[in-house]
Amino acid sequence: MPKKKPLVVVTRKLPDVVETRMRELFETRLNDTDRPLSQAELVEAVKTADVVVPTVTDRIDSAVLSQAGPNLRLIANFGNGVDNIDVVTANNRGITVTNTPGVLTEDTADMTMALMLGVPRRIAEGIKAMEHGEWAGWSPTWMLGHRIWGKRLGIVGMGRIGQAVARRAKAFGMSIHYHNRRRVPEATEEALEATYWDSLDQMLARMDVVSVHCPHTPATYHLLSARRLKLMKPEAYLVNTARGEVIDEAALIRQLEAGQLAGAGLDVFEHEPAVNPKLVASDKVVLLPHMGSATIEGRIDMGEKVIINIKTFMDGHRPPDRVLPSML
Repeated sequence: MPKKKPLVVVTRKLPDVVETRMRELFETRLNDTDRPLSQAELVEAVKTADVVVPTVTDRIDSAVLSQAGPNLRLIANFGNGVDNIDVVTANNRGITVTNTPGVLTEDTADMTMALMLGVPRRIAEGIKAMEHGEWAGWSPTWMLGHRIWGKRLGIVGMGRIGQAVARRAKAFGMSIHYHNRRRVPEATEEALEATYWDSLDQMLARMDVVSVHCPHTPATYHLLSARRLKLMKPEAYLVNTARGEVIDEAALIRQLEAGQLAGAGLDVFEHEPAVNPKLVASDKVVLLPHMGSATIEGRIDMGEKVIINIKTFMDGHRPPDRVLPSML
């Protein structure tokens, strides 16, 4: 008698090739509308499924997990971060959590460099000027920005993405500096010609560009607080393609409005999908709709990792991308 396939509930629309493979391997309940599920719908999913495949837009918190059915054994997150999941509660209830690390590294690093170039070189302003017919021809003094060659880049969080950004920035002639919970291996520092700062405060005060690449955890919430943002040079730029909650957004806006920060490039926001109107209105900010990992190749790779994690777990083995509370 064939083995019963696990019921897998997918909360958002995934690439067709990923969904097709899931249907082949599992009893899969898809979300063709791509509408984010309500909390009641998430509760229904955890009550009935063997596996739930959520995304960053789904909050699988203790209130949802407290209503999980006896069959729920795995939450296979479609994404690198797991700040949308209460991993501690899941672990205590015997529910395994996995994610999809590594596959979005290069895509996010590419987008970080786009913002790192776009803000100092005023690319968004230039596009608006063209769209509004404001360009009257070349001028030696109009739309002047700043070069990034020769500037100091401070990376907050030197994991996979931070290191990928460092490789790109080094090729652009930037001087690489970083702050991390743990110092990276000496060989990595040498290859990137990177300078380690044990003190985040000291690093922030000396950088021309600061790029955020740490996860959102209780320890990193508002890591770049009002006090720390005030340490940055008035001519410095801030880029964030990690999580919006890492930066005190209200304090960032105050710094920009006061001329105490030259500009910011943001792909993530503290209360997304809501974006503060003051950020939208600012000429000092380039905003993107959380699209750092949005490539076809990256999304398919993420889906394949989800499938591997589910298949490995259901075959009775430890999934390759398990997330434990101690890792947060």
